[in-house]
Amino acid sequence: MTNKRVNWLAAAVLALGLASAWAQEPAGAMKSMPSMDQGSQAGMAQDTGQDIGNMNQGGGMNMGSMDMQGGSAPPDARDPHAYSGGYALDSGAYALPGPRQLRMADEQTFGSLLVDRLERQYASEGDATAYDAQAWFGRDFDRLVVKAEGDAAHGKLQDARTELLWGHAIATYWDTQLGARYDSGVGPDRGWLAFGVQGLAPYWFEVDAAAYVGNEGRTALRLGAEYELLLTQKLILQPRIEVNLYGKSDEARGIGSGLSDAAAGLRLRYEFTRQFAPYVGVERASKFGKTADLARSEGEDAGVTRWVAGVRFWF
Repeated sequence: MTNKRVNWLAAAVLALGLASAWAQEPAGAMKSMPSMDQGSQAGMAQDTGQDIGNMNQGGGMNMGSMDMQGGSAPPDARDPHAYSGGYALDSGAYALPGPRQLRMADEQTFGSLLVDRLERQYASEGDATAYDAQAWFGRDFDRLVVKAEGDAAHGKLQDARTELLWGHAIATYWDTQLGARYDSGVGPDRGWLAFGVQGLAPYWFEVDAAAYVGNEGRTALRLGAEYELLLTQKLILQPRIEVNLYGKSDEARGIGSGLSDAAAGLRLRYEFTRQFAPYVGVERASKFGKTADLARSEGEDAGVTRWVAGVRFWF
């Protein structure tokens, strides 16, 4: 059979199918439409003419007689609040009923205490107990910060630094801090105005830097940094360094101008939980320049190596 005959045969089969479908159409299908009398036809023609006229005049189509979407939801529609767990917006025009109120995270007030170091130090010049803690209370952008660092030996507080600061977030992971610092311990107490920044630098270095201005023209600069190296999920090695510089000598407290002292150490801790971790480590503390000279004049060493054991916790 040639292609021409195949095409004619296919066309014939299609024509027979259409004719069969037309023949099976119910007889009253076209009669089910409501009849229109002459008055209705005239009204429809008049409305159509007005609509076309409005469109020609730039007024757009008259849709006043058309039904738009809306109305009540069907009875089987899903409740949009069925999976909210009882939470609702706190207030305002969109408040929803519920026993608990939902707020954004930056509208909440939080508080925390971190004791980064609470340790016993063992050295040739004698043992000591040292602490380094920080607490804060507030919101994401503004908070009250308290810092405390010091050491005690022979039943006496040797050196202590306490700061009361107001922190404000200026960028992701970074806060500026403004407030006051108070030094106590051996020698006369000193007060300072404090301004600094604290945050997480690239490559996950935790940085704390501050400048201080005291009475009688005293100035100071403190730089601190630490890093957490995860050997396992629970075993963490923490290098840490801290440097102090002073613009003016304060012999009553054993401080010389320029680079005064620095401490660098390694601490290896085991986190039983994220909130509680004992550690051991070693630290080297050194004094420089005139501060070292003042220490030697008092019979002290300018540098000392300490073995440490302590605990880190927060809540």
